[in-house]
Amino acid sequence: MTPTDELLSLAHDIAREAGELARRRRAEGVHIAATKSALADIVTAADREVEALIRERLARARPDDGFFGEESGAEQGTSGITWVVDPIDGTVNYAYGIPAYAVSVAAVEGMPEPTRWRALAGVVFAPMLGELFHATAGGGAWLTLDDHPQRLTVPAHAPAAGALLATGFGYDPATHDGDLARVGRVMPLARDLRRIGSASLDLCYVAAGRLDGYFERGLNPWDHAAGALIVEEAGGRVGGLPGGRPGKDLTIAAASELFAALEAAIDEH
Repeated sequence: MTPTDELLSLAHDIAREAGELARRRRAEGVHIAATKSALADIVTAADREVEALIRERLARARPDDGFFGEESGAEQGTSGITWVVDPIDGTVNYAYGIPAYAVSVAAVEGMPEPTRWRALAGVVFAPMLGELFHATAGGGAWLTLDDHPQRLTVPAHAPAAGALLATGFGYDPATHDGDLARVGRVMPLARDLRRIGSASLDLCYVAAGRLDGYFERGLNPWDHAAGALIVEEAGGRVGGLPGGRPGKDLTIAAASELFAALEAAIDEH
């Protein structure tokens, strides 16, 4: 087993355990622990408990690694590896009992900053659906369901018009006009639009061919660290503002031809 495979194996085990904890806590009843930046930006007690579990398991297995989590921030390690974690991606879905939420765990090489790291391994586990998406750098992207792995491939010729697209909207009401204007510029390319509510799943669905493309402003590093690697290893393209990497300003994921069309449409002002 290569070092990268070892990282993936650890991410597999921890994401499954964390996902089961999240599922169990949801069945017991959700307690909203706090509102963060805006009314829709909530954190549940389960978010914090699940992240604490992931952090503890990683510290026990790899004490020299860094950690960058949504709920507990960044901590520099000495090994050159940082774990980028979203304990429950899709917290509003989770709070309302909508099954579209996931645990996202990525191991990256370098600083905990998307413009400076290289993703090595990523896992996105949707516990209510039993779907585990995973990838390693150079090793392809896979979906494991009922212990049966299936290789993922982004269709090479996803339509540049008539595409099934997904997006999301930021928590800050001041950004909504811009988000809606962006949707308006993209809609001529779309067959229809989805708003799933979990960036990591949106990205994985592009990798699985369930969506032709995805775009959103306002993503944090933990939202896309694992999912972006899964898209790229499935043969798709992930980026941000023209020529940039995914991030808060913009994230786009699609097959190459559609990516270019989305980028051009979004960049129209």
